[in-house]
Amino acid sequence: MTFVVSENCIKCKHTTCIEVCPTDAFREGPNFLVIDPEACIDCNLCPVECPIGAIFEEDDLPEEQRHFIELNAELALVWPEITAVKEPLTDHELWDGVENKLPLLERRSA
Repeated sequence: MTFVVSENCIKCKHTTCIEVCPTDAFREGPNFLVIDPEACIDCNLCPVECPIGAIFEEDDLPEEQRHFIELNAELALVWPEITAVKEPLTDHELWDGVENKLPLLERRSA
């Protein structure tokens, strides 16, 4: 089982989760992070580090967010690895908890 970054990360992009990842499984896009399912070892360290609760174990992902499993896998193939903590996006406080942010996801590389 792997962990999945869900919709709440879009336009927030906190990076405290990457600091605890022993396999450097996180990939960075311009306004979202994903977890490479091939690199994730299901260690359960990253969910507690996410201040907005955007990381779920695949089986615990809410039904309406299940498409993020495929999205994480897809974008992990094209986005670069992120291994250093960065500041979240400047207006991240405005986006925490906002629903239906998927149309705002930027797919180009960071």
